[in-house]
Amino acid sequence: MQMDKKIQTDEEAASATISMMIDKARAAMDQIYDYSQEQVDELVQAVAWAIYKPGNTEELAQIALQDTGLGRYDDKVTKKRRKTMGTLYDLKDEKSVGIINQDEATGITEIAKPVGVVGAVVPSTNPGATPANIAMMALKGRNAIIIAPSPKGLSTAQLLLTYIHQELEKIGAPLDLVQVLPEPVNKAKTIGLMKQSDFLTVTGSRNNVRLGQTSGTPNVCVSEGNVVSIVDATADIQSAAHKIFLSKTFDNATSCSNDNSVVIEASVYDDMIRALQKEGGYLCNQSEKDDLQAAIWTDGKRNSRTVAKDADVIAQAAGLQNKEANEATFFMVEETGVGADYPFSGEKLAVVLTVYKANDFTDAIDITKNILNYHGRGHSCGLHTSDKAHVERIGLEMDVSRLLINQVQVSGNGGSFDNGLNFTLSMGGGTWAGNNTCDNLSYKHFLNTTKVSEVIPEVVPTEEELWGTYWEKYGRD
Repeated sequence: MQMDKKIQTDEEAASATISMMIDKARAAMDQIYDYSQEQVDELVQAVAWAIYKPGNTEELAQIALQDTGLGRYDDKVTKKRRKTMGTLYDLKDEKSVGIINQDEATGITEIAKPVGVVGAVVPSTNPGATPANIAMMALKGRNAIIIAPSPKGLSTAQLLLTYIHQELEKIGAPLDLVQVLPEPVNKAKTIGLMKQSDFLTVTGSRNNVRLGQTSGTPNVCVSEGNVVSIVDATADIQSAAHKIFLSKTFDNATSCSNDNSVVIEASVYDDMIRALQKEGGYLCNQSEKDDLQAAIWTDGKRNSRTVAKDADVIAQAAGLQNKEANEATFFMVEETGVGADYPFSGEKLAVVLTVYKANDFTDAIDITKNILNYHGRGHSCGLHTSDKAHVERIGLEMDVSRLLINQVQVSGNGGSFDNGLNFTLSMGGGTWAGNNTCDNLSYKHFLNTTKVSEVIPEVVPTEEELWGTYWEKYGRD
């Protein structure tokens, strides 16, 4: 009974804290409601500069690595700079204030309005880049945002907030447009934010996504991935191996878009394995695979000691004695099965690439479908090929929201300067993944629109136009 009272008290205290933050956020939104497009774009630039500014980027990357223990410093710096620049480029010159579109033919005028106070639950894998990215998009729509970091990512989020507030002060904007949950960050506060915010986005674990989607708040929650790339018989093997290496190892596989498995057609299998070995991959034998599995999972649960760690740390944890294994940049394990009894077939958050051999392209598609149906359906997959027919076929058959052809998955899925996807760190998997969107998160998700409809010349179709072809085939009876 005493414990129930304590839980109730904690929840009430958390709810009160969130209510005060929401009130501040709404007051800040009121102050910018009449901002012009130019002023709004300046807000976005301010947030972008707060994380991109030389010195800030490096400090945020250092704190993130120090406090979460996840990833690599250089890659975190690269990610923050690249994603921020790309997102700012995407938002540049886009209309998000007042009239954003007029169509004389339909008589429809679209007027953009805020969605309200945005709650943003962000993961420990990207405690600086993700909140900055989402804040830029939210402010583009004149919304306020409250960030709920993971406990380990709190220090990074707090430092980011300091940098953002410094920039907002420069332009005379209300600081409460961007807030971070106060410590201690806990489940009660995070759930309170989910329930009280006007609009919610959750990027991260399956449990958090599920909580967000069942919170009762309108949301765009996105879940984890388990990217699979197919290498067919027509692929440029050296190029494919290099791209998969880059994708597998970037930031020690902290992203939902890092390659987790590669499915290789049998006719090029040996050549591809050799090419991956030249990129620093070490192919484990069965005994080493067993040792690696024991180091990555304990009693079926992911061992945090090997999450997003350098390859040498994983080698030591697995007790791998081979010199080549200890000098590898990533590991490869051969697999034939899929599902809970084959943990390497799922998302690993480790520099471990699962390798499957396919008889032919049809078999490769079937294997990929099985992997994604087990874990990661709806998110992404890739194809390395020079066969246009294969591109069309996989596009028609694979239930994923993004399919990258001959690209580095980890840097292409979330937008790139050499593809047409918008920059983001949050990617929907559609109904396949139980998500409300299959898009890359963008500023458009943070806009309400009023459609003003005016009278246009009446156009009434004839019965012949509507049923003519049907009547020809089946008659009117």
